[in-house]
Amino acid sequence: MAKGDKINFSTPSGFPEFLPSEKRLELYLLDIIRRVFESYGFTPIETPAVERLEVLQAKGNQGDNIIYGINPILPPNRQAERDKSGETGSEARALKFDQTVPLAAYIARHLNELIFPFARYQTDVVFRGERAKDGRFRQFRQCDIDVVARRELSLLYDAQMPAIITEIFEAINIGDFLIRINNRKVLTGFFKSLGIAENQIKSCIGIVDTLEKIGENKVKQDLEKEGIAAEQSQKIIEFIKIDGSVDEVLDKLKHLAQNLPETEQLSLGVTELETVIAGVRNLGVAENRFCIDLSIARGLDYYTGTVYETTLLGHEALGSICSGGRYEELVGVFLGEKMPGVGISIGLTRLISRLLKAGILSTLAATPAQVMVVNMQEDLMPTYLKVSQHLRQAGINVITNFDKRPLGKQFQLADKQGIQFCVIIGSEEAAAQKSSLKDLKTGEQVEVLLENLAEEVKRRLT
Repeated sequence: MAKGDKINFSTPSGFPEFLPSEKRLELYLLDIIRRVFESYGFTPIETPAVERLEVLQAKGNQGDNIIYGINPILPPNRQAERDKSGETGSEARALKFDQTVPLAAYIARHLNELIFPFARYQTDVVFRGERAKDGRFRQFRQCDIDVVARRELSLLYDAQMPAIITEIFEAINIGDFLIRINNRKVLTGFFKSLGIAENQIKSCIGIVDTLEKIGENKVKQDLEKEGIAAEQSQKIIEFIKIDGSVDEVLDKLKHLAQNLPETEQLSLGVTELETVIAGVRNLGVAENRFCIDLSIARGLDYYTGTVYETTLLGHEALGSICSGGRYEELVGVFLGEKMPGVGISIGLTRLISRLLKAGILSTLAATPAQVMVVNMQEDLMPTYLKVSQHLRQAGINVITNFDKRPLGKQFQLADKQGIQFCVIIGSEEAAAQKSSLKDLKTGEQVEVLLENLAEEVKRRLT
């Protein structure tokens, strides 16, 4: 860089940066999510941000999403170190685009150290090489849970997922939402009953998954481009538009399974769906929180059974705020044995961005401090420090103002940061072991003995 040139210090496109009020909101939501995950026995892990490219591409090529990279090229004076480590530039690396594929590799690496069924949660940052735009990021935090078993995994784990989703979003209090549930076997089985070839089914499922984005007519056109006859396309549209209560949809599916040819897989999917719905009900999830939606397919190749998408009612344009499903073969790609799993994911960074913009969530105060001990005179600083520590030991978050400035300015500073209370101690108060407690929200100011100060602040905070 030439001398005098200005450094461009703007953030790279698609990589978010948070103000304190935004970061505090993220941490608040993370804490809710973590508490719910752990209440169901999920345990935390962390996987590397960088994985071998062949790992990330093991099941379903995510070439459009992967941010590619290779091992860093060390300077000449460290070339021998690089050669000795066995790291070569031909060993392609990439940033992980989700948590599920890295989880499969993690299980393969630690197979003999884990207890199965293995239930884990992650709240790591992931990376996607897509075009950055409003609400879409190249780096974002994703909150995932998955349960993986060896050989068999009860469908009741699938039923737990809507219960967990419900608890999280009810705790966040973002309004009414709907968990839309389907089973990929239902879709696959129906396509087979129409005589659609096995090698066309995967692409058909991908097209069906775009219904909400592109509309019914475009779905028909895309199906016909795949070689699906117009009559078959119409039947697919009619099928995925089956609606009604959960029990009504199940009855319609059972009727179809009894009256269509080659419906073994369709029947299996309906049975699994019925089992999951029964489990969801037994877990106490309210009927208005979930439905069966046959248009839900989830585009990723590795889903094989139950799939979920969650929509915020009245704000459907936000898209799915939590999604996931069951997979049977993902971990087996690395180990060569059947290891079924089921999981869900919340793209937290995207969700926060969308909810803030829609006015559904608000940022928190810029500081976690609840009290500011103001600086009336420098010689009383030992008293201010002792009072501050006394409040902290009582579980109250405190900022001590070390800078002497006019009292009104200190009130303004506290108010600007969202601090509700100011503790005022001058020479007379210090001599009498008292303080004035000012509530910046109401303007009320009361005199409180120092020994009662923590109790009074706590009473007023609740």
